[in-house]
Amino acid sequence: MPGQQRDLTLRFLAEPTDVNYGGKVHGGIVMKWIDQAGYAAAVGWSGRYSVTVAVGGIRFVAPVRISDLVAVSAKLIHTGNSSMHFAIEVRARDPMGGDWRLCTHCVIVFVALDAVEGRPVAVPPWLPQSDEDRRMAEYALKVMDLSKGIEQTAAAYQSPAGD
Repeated sequence: MPGQQRDLTLRFLAEPTDVNYGGKVHGGIVMKWIDQAGYAAAVGWSGRYSVTVAVGGIRFVAPVRISDLVAVSAKLIHTGNSSMHFAIEVRARDPMGGDWRLCTHCVIVFVALDAVEGRPVAVPPWLPQSDEDRRMAEYALKVMDLSKGIEQTAAAYQSPAGD
């Protein structure tokens, strides 16, 4: 039932095929995991096919090592009319035990689409219930505002078509 699943965690082992030239898990693989967890959470919240429209504030804090147990958590922190903003945390630890370490975090935004024309459709609204919820909802909006500023700055430096 839409509007019931606010958070989701995917867990798995980092595999040797995920390694980069430095011997750690490649950042692109981590971004793929983020998108997969975000998608599963967005579909779970909206009950609809959803697409990624933005990722903001991504920070790679610590590496994920090959054979680490990885947990990618997505938590809904803001809804618009058709959009859903999720706070994502990627944590890892030795599968034989030890403390989880934060490796990557960001905000990812999905939009729910209708099945016929692929147009945005309304999602169940989510309203903050606690001070922490309100803080995270505000954080989601600030991250997206910062991302818009980066887009505008980048557009100013792109060469005009035909150059």
